Amino acid sequence: MTPSLPYNPVLVFDIETVADIDAARRIYPQLADLNDADTFTALQAIRIQETGRDFMRVPLQRIVCISAFYVKNGESKLFSLSAEHLSEKEILRKFFKAFTEFQDLPQLVSWNGSGFDIPVLIYRAMLYDLSVPLLFEEGDNISKMRYDNYINRYHNRHLDLMDRFSQYGASARQSMDVVASLYGLPGKTDVDGSMVGDLVKQDKWETLTVYCESDVMNTWLIYLRWLRLTGKLSSEGFNTWQVQTRDYLTAMTENDGSVRHHEFLTDWIAL
Repeated sequence: MTPSLPYNPVLVFDIETVADIDAARRIYPQLADLNDADTFTALQAIRIQETGRDFMRVPLQRIVCISAFYVKNGESKLFSLSAEHLSEKEILRKFFKAFTEFQDLPQLVSWNGSGFDIPVLIYRAMLYDLSVPLLFEEGDNISKMRYDNYINRYHNRHLDLMDRFSQYGASARQSMDVVASLYGLPGKTDVDGSMVGDLVKQDKWETLTVYCESDVMNTWLIYLRWLRLTGKLSSEGFNTWQVQTRDYLTAMTENDGSVRHHEFLTDWIAL
């Protein structure tokens, strides 16, 4: 029997983004007459001048992929919503369907979700006039969420593992790659976030979604260790979930029969 988790369901998620060129032209009028390539180059130069690096402002992060691992009643599903077939608005609307029924609200689990993913979701959802009340409910309409909501930093309905591991910034925040590697997990492989823009330009959507899903699975497996550490999952339960996760990924195949996350499984060291 699969051991129960503190929350049912659980939704572990990660997003991938590229620069929103059109929005950049509205924020920086001096870019208005440039083509896309020159706009991007100029925007990078502006950001380096502003901050010392070319990382785009959070509102200018256009979502091209959301990957998630959804666990409910012991059953698991790993999936991606990407710009290969969906607009950004459609990606957001489909993801927000997880927050339509109070009785079925998931625990969100992320790595740096409070610092990046959730703010991006907010900015981009408001761009398209989307509404997702339960994601921002603080108990005014549903009293049970007063002390268990997604907004309060110290509640568990959204568990940002990076935030929690660093004691909310009291200790230096670590990258997921470092933490995953510490625990014998694959961490980052041949792809990293700096390559997402090029993958989109080259229509390498499978590479992109596999990468995003790998980040999600690293986060999920770190989450299991967190549950064991905090006493919410026994060692036996932890081992059972690890085996079930490995079996799930092994059975996840492409149309040609190849294992979708073969590289992840190969690099996953059992400690």
